[in-house]
Amino acid sequence: MRLRIFLALIVALPVLAGAQTNLPIDPEAATEAYLASVSDADRERSDAYFEGGYWLQLIAFLYGLGVAWILLASRLSARMRDWAERRRGRGFLGSVLYLLPYFVVSFVLGFPLSFYRGFIREHQYDLATQTFGPWMRDQLVALGVGSLMGGLALAALYIAIRKTGRRWWIYGTVGGVAFLSFMMLIGPVFITPLFNTFTVLEDPVVRDPILSMARANGVPATDVYQFDASRQSNRISANVSGFLSTMRISLNDNLLDRCTEAEIQAVMGHEIGHYALTHVWENILFFGLVMAGGFAFVNNFFERVRARFGGRFGIQDIGDIAGLPLIGVLFSSYMFLMTPITNSYIRTNEAEADIFGLNAAGEPDGFATVALKLGQYRKLSPGPIEEMIFFDHPSGRSRILMAMTWKAEQAQKPGATPEHEELDPEPEQPEITSDESQ
Repeated sequence: MRLRIFLALIVALPVLAGAQTNLPIDPEAATEAYLASVSDADRERSDAYFEGGYWLQLIAFLYGLGVAWILLASRLSARMRDWAERRRGRGFLGSVLYLLPYFVVSFVLGFPLSFYRGFIREHQYDLATQTFGPWMRDQLVALGVGSLMGGLALAALYIAIRKTGRRWWIYGTVGGVAFLSFMMLIGPVFITPLFNTFTVLEDPVVRDPILSMARANGVPATDVYQFDASRQSNRISANVSGFLSTMRISLNDNLLDRCTEAEIQAVMGHEIGHYALTHVWENILFFGLVMAGGFAFVNNFFERVRARFGGRFGIQDIGDIAGLPLIGVLFSSYMFLMTPITNSYIRTNEAEADIFGLNAAGEPDGFATVALKLGQYRKLSPGPIEEMIFFDHPSGRSRILMAMTWKAEQAQKPGATPEHEELDPEPEQPEITSDESQ
């Protein structure tokens, strides 16, 4: 194995040397050289993890259908509705009272898959760092936040269903978009700190170039925050989130600990790109339209299913909150079918942010090497159809090729000179991962 890597690097060194300067390079060859620096064992491991996720999507969808069937066929949902309505009637408070046990029961029924997916499997692939206790604490916090916010949103949705008849899906979409915007506003300040500790990044070597790049691209930030994601996993991430006074630039401690300054700049250029390109507002519009389609789908098929099974399930009409599991089945079926479309939309936005980040940070090699690190849990080189259907981010190969194409074009500009000609005569090679995942 090590001999294969050594021979690949001997072949790749001239190309990588060109990739690390502004000398003319062949983007395809430079991309292959970067990919060749990853061992077969690491590639096989990340491929297995990512491809297993394809099946997990299907299993999670079918599992969710099974949970809904238990709630409906056992008439447990109907009994919870009867209990809630005896105490608070069929209005807003009655719906909230139903939703409290509904979320708890759904959590318990769904726990076996959540435990495997979020704890066992993550540890099998050396991606998680939490022991069971802290992990379970995070799950319970998420349950509490989801029950509170989701309960209020769903209770309001049922008011719209009962008051507006067949047009409920229009009003529900408007309310859903407003709720999504509200969560975007309060999330960075009130929700994410429930899971991680945020502190102001003090290191000027890392902080000042990020703030300079932010100011140059219209991001109104005066601080950069770091958060302790290493308490949960070893994944690297960052974001520019929030709105107006709640907006903040954040990066996790894994990014600080595992990445070079060039890689950090490349990642932050990408995240600043999302803000500068107004992707948040595009996402709200896009997913608002997706939501409208889903609600219309539910509106069209709910009564057909209820007419056939409603007597067995104890559901009276679409305004009966005991039918919430059925609404969940229909909406999740719609979203499952929409997966290639939503993935392609997100992937396109991510590619736009990649290009923006390359232009903002000017770190194509940092971008390429950080793509290899992301390849620890993302398949690096999928087929084109596979990438189109299953990837919500560009693949590692696509991202490295984009970076090397950008670099090759920059080298064509008049007056372009090799990078680091004086300061870095020995070009840094991309990180070579060992058989143990990072």
